[in-house]
Amino acid sequence: MLLRLPTSVSEAQEYMAEGAVPIGGATLIWATWQRDGFPDHAMSLRDLPEANTIEREALGAAVVLNRIDDRVPEVLRLAASTVGTGAVRRTATVGGNIVGSTLRCLLPAALVLDARAVILEPEGVTETDLAEVLAKRHLLLSLRWRTPLTSNYVKAAAEPGGPSPLVVAAALHSAAEGTLLRVAVRSEDEVFSGSALSGGDAEDVLRTLRNGSLGRLPAPAWELVGRQVTGLLARPAER
Repeated sequence: MLLRLPTSVSEAQEYMAEGAVPIGGATLIWATWQRDGFPDHAMSLRDLPEANTIEREALGAAVVLNRIDDRVPEVLRLAASTVGTGAVRRTATVGGNIVGSTLRCLLPAALVLDARAVILEPEGVTETDLAEVLAKRHLLLSLRWRTPLTSNYVKAAAEPGGPSPLVVAAALHSAAEGTLLRVAVRSEDEVFSGSALSGGDAEDVLRTLRNGSLGRLPAPAWELVGRQVTGLLARPAER
């Protein structure tokens, strides 16, 4: 297998045209390749500057999870810190977790930030929403968002080898109508999301959320949503 390491967007486009397979941190696909055979060409973005940024409102797809720190919102930082073991977090990347993984522990965090995806296509760099990235498995360069007022993230305990652990992410944003709450939940490998203006008390906000897609959640998941939303609404804004 020939591994390509582009240092510019134009190089990455060239390797894409040659059919190079993006590998992220290769934590998920290595065993599959060992079983089914390795591709002729693969590509890592670890040397591409555009894919390695860590900023207040941007995070590169090639950033390994253990590098994610307090430059990004709490919801993303906590999500990254709960992925696998320390050894996994030293290798797994943002792009691999969101696009290449079925668990996608970072996806709920990205959704509540209303993050946009910067992707690389044969025609060049463009921006799109996360739903399109997941549906078409685009090559992700980075995520971009607007800083929330505050945010939180929790992953429930789970038995090893059992179902994927329950995840709840939430963030508060300034909006023209007031303060907007976004919530995203991973329950049994399915991701649900919803939003509500937070002008009323927590019960009013939860009632609004429950009238949307989050109302399909099983009772244990909804209980965790209730605790996270109530706690978040009582918190001061992040500094």
